[in-house]
Amino acid sequence: MKILSVNLSEAKGTVKKAMESVTLDKSGVCGDAHAGPWHRQVSLLGEEAYRMMELDPEAFPYGSFAENITTEGAPGPDIPDLKSCRPGDRFNCGDVLLEVTQIGKECHGPGCAIYEKSGRCVMPKEGIFTRVLSGGILRPGDNLTYDPKKYHIAVITLSTRAYNGFYTDRSGPVLIELIADFCSQNDWPCEISGVLLPDDAAKLHNELRKFIRAGYDMVFTSGGTGIGPSDITIGVVRRLLQREIPGIMEYIRISCGKDNPHALLSASLAGVSENTLVFALPGSVNAVKEYFSVISRSLKHMVYMRMELDVH
Repeated sequence: MKILSVNLSEAKGTVKKAMESVTLDKSGVCGDAHAGPWHRQVSLLGEEAYRMMELDPEAFPYGSFAENITTEGAPGPDIPDLKSCRPGDRFNCGDVLLEVTQIGKECHGPGCAIYEKSGRCVMPKEGIFTRVLSGGILRPGDNLTYDPKKYHIAVITLSTRAYNGFYTDRSGPVLIELIADFCSQNDWPCEISGVLLPDDAAKLHNELRKFIRAGYDMVFTSGGTGIGPSDITIGVVRRLLQREIPGIMEYIRISCGKDNPHALLSASLAGVSENTLVFALPGSVNAVKEYFSVISRSLKHMVYMRMELDVH
C-alpha cells in the first residue's frame, strides 16, 4: 500500500498540510495536534475516499480530512480498503510500526472546519486510526506493509482417563469449535491449539506457562474444577494469575445453579496472566457450552481492554 501524502496540523479539527516527510515517535506524528498518549495518534485515509466524493483536487488536496497519511491501494489481498482492517492489525515501513486501534470515528458536524469546508466528512466511515509502536520517518512514495493480527488461543483439557485412552475427550473439541465460530463471527483470524493432559499439576503449570510466555491471547482449560482429590486445575491457574475476573464465573454459577444445584460446586475461574486471558471451565460438554455462551458476550471487549483500545 503506497503512501501518497504525509500531513500534519497544529490544531485539531482543521485540515492538515502535506509535508515532504514526517517523523513519528511513541506519541504520534511529531508536531501534529493529534499526537499524545492516546490510541488515535496517527490517522490514515485512502485516496479512493477523495475520488468517491468527486472533489476538486485543488480545493481539497490530500490532508483535507485531517488524515496524517493518505494511501493508495488495498492493504492486503483479502482487505479491499482501510475500513476493512481490524483493531490489532499492523502496518510497517522500515523502522515505523503502526497498530490499528479504531475504525472510523464520530463526525463532529457543523462547527468542525473540515465539515464546514466540504459539507461532509469521510473520516468517520472511511478512515482508520493507529498508535505508534515504533517510530521513524515516513515520506510520500513509501510503502506500508500490512500485517493482520492473528489470535493465538489454546484449549487444555484435563482428564487422566481420556489421556490414558479410556474414553475420547469431547469437551475439548466442542470448546475449540465454539471458539472458532466466535472468531469467525468477529472476522478474527485465529490459530487454536488443543492439548490433552492428565490431572497433573506440574504438567498443567508447564503447559500454561508455555502459552503465556509465548504471548497467547487466550488460554482455556476444561476439567479439574470440582472438589475431588484429582481436581487440581483451579489451584494451578490461580497461582499464575495477576488479576482475577470474578464476576463472570460468579454469574454463571448462580445462573446455572438455579436449575442445577451441582453447578454451584464448580470452582471455575477467569483472570489475566501477563497479557493472556485465562479461563478455567468445568469439563462436561454442557458446562463448556453454558460457560462459553456467557463468556463470549464480553470476550471481545475483554480482549480490546487488554490491548488498551478504547473500543466500545
